Amino acid sequence: MEGTVSIDLERQKEAKEYARIRRRLMLVDLLLGGVYTLAWLLLGWSSKLKEILLAYTTSPWLLVLGFGFVFGTGYLLLGLPLSYYSGFVLPHRYGLSNQTLRGWILDQVKSLLIGGILGALMLEVIYAVLRLAPDTWWLWAGLILLFFSVVLSTLAPVLLMPVFYKFIPLGEEHAGLAERLTRLAEQAGTHVRGVYKFDMSRRTKAANAALTGLGSTRRIILGDTLLEEFSDDEIETILAHELGHHVHRDISLGILVSTVLTLGGLYLAHRALLWGVNAFGFDGVADIAALPLFALALGLYGLVTTPLENAFSRWRERRADAYALQATGKGPAFASALARLANQNLADADPEPWVEWLLYSHPALRKRIAMAEEFSAGSSPA
Repeated sequence: MEGTVSIDLERQKEAKEYARIRRRLMLVDLLLGGVYTLAWLLLGWSSKLKEILLAYTTSPWLLVLGFGFVFGTGYLLLGLPLSYYSGFVLPHRYGLSNQTLRGWILDQVKSLLIGGILGALMLEVIYAVLRLAPDTWWLWAGLILLFFSVVLSTLAPVLLMPVFYKFIPLGEEHAGLAERLTRLAEQAGTHVRGVYKFDMSRRTKAANAALTGLGSTRRIILGDTLLEEFSDDEIETILAHELGHHVHRDISLGILVSTVLTLGGLYLAHRALLWGVNAFGFDGVADIAALPLFALALGLYGLVTTPLENAFSRWRERRADAYALQATGKGPAFASALARLANQNLADADPEPWVEWLLYSHPALRKRIAMAEEFSAGSSPA
């Protein structure tokens, strides 16, 4: 972990190849999802499933639950081979994964259970609001989803993340680092409940760190892969970047932007549902048979807005980088940390401009490293 590190050019060849394959897999996934959703509408599966469910229950709550289960299970089964290849086979092929097949399957089951419960809850709430306020449901649903996002952000470190990872406070071996990071958090004006490490190495060779939670659940978490491979100075600069988001109020601003975009998507879905009443003969906007149309409208909206969200995110990430450099004064350590991340995580450090614009939530690593080097040379980061 001693000394500065540069980007490994041989690893970058692999990184570019890995990134290209993942982009193609993402495109296949999008196409599969689009074809699957359109099939439900154009082949009449939605109306047929609704008829079958009505033979067993007239409860709107059970209709939503049953329809959502069948529709979601079909999508899950269709995408399962692709998920297995992209989430298990490919990372092993490129030396990124330590996970056993049993471990991967267990993670998928956990994700399915948690995602299924939360998804069913949100779907029931949205359709309840659709039934109660068919003209303004999109506004009320957006506000309710805002509440959900705040609650989940608060509870994630103590309820959701421990389902997948084991978190333990940093021991005596890293007592100095824990004290340094806690002091850095205080300097940024935030109180953390502690500094924890978690067992990333059980699944991956990649490294990561984060500032998680809100209020009383806020804590610093460091992957054990980060602790093993990075110097204390490098870890300090990485954490300073995360604290930069707190200083610039990016969490609250991000929730606000996300809420505005969500409202836009829900309103578009509202217009699509109104159109669907005439085009497909649905019994109003709250008809559960229109769920595939609802999903398709939100999916198309997401394709259009994702580049805009990413552009906004890259702007905030650049500000967080600037804060990390100013707060620590350790440009070489930050540049070295970013190079290590590129090497260890097999990240494409210099993607094509269109790829960065379309898909990257962070500036390209080459640009971030250049900023750190300019800071070291005496230039003030923008």
